[in-house]
Amino acid sequence: MKRCALVFVLLSSAAGCTVAPPETGINDPYEPFNRQVHAFNKSLDQAVLRPLARAGGHAPEGLGEPVVNFAGNAGLPGTVVNNLLQGDIGGAATNTLRFLVNTTVGLAGLADPASAIGLHEVETDFGATLARWGVPEGAYLELPVLGPSTERDATGRVVDLLLDPLDRLDRVPREMRDYALPAQLAEEAIDRARLGATFDDVLYGSADSYAQARLIYLQNRRFELGEDQASEDRYINPYEDQ
Repeated sequence: MKRCALVFVLLSSAAGCTVAPPETGINDPYEPFNRQVHAFNKSLDQAVLRPLARAGGHAPEGLGEPVVNFAGNAGLPGTVVNNLLQGDIGGAATNTLRFLVNTTVGLAGLADPASAIGLHEVETDFGATLARWGVPEGAYLELPVLGPSTERDATGRVVDLLLDPLDRLDRVPREMRDYALPAQLAEEAIDRARLGATFDDVLYGSADSYAQARLIYLQNRRFELGEDQASEDRYINPYEDQ
């Protein structure tokens, strides 16, 4: 009940998200604070994530694949909920079948037999659900550890976490519930290793890494949600779930 009340408060806050100034397309009233968070995230990357990524680059190819598969499978129930909230019945059906196949035949998701038979994930999240419902993206935010976001997407992240239906599925292996979050964190580290050069270009090769990360995130997220079709060109977004 407390979770539902908190979700209601978050949705009410999201409804008040402001629209970006038309002359720039970037709404960043919290820039001084965001830059402080960016500096923290950059120092964290330099001290921890970058060295781990470089060490992981020497690991045998495919070693992290079961972790990525497991994390992706554990997130599918929440994705199905968002498919349904967006009216995407086909996407919900595909993701449900994918979850069932990978959870059973794929040993709780460590393997990905669903992809071999054409059941590829239809990706979405609650930030996309809010966008579908007409909620504006709001101000740009940089979140500690998590990186670039917006008011709408930050709300979406919290709601996805609070309402994760995996916790309520009694028939899934207990290990899936217990290790879902650690696996998702490990997946982030694996993605950092896989996209190491791209991350380094943004964080350490830019004259203003904050402005560059902000631009890349907003352009890619708007393109992904169909909110900005002005250009067919798209950056590789190192902050996007892969």
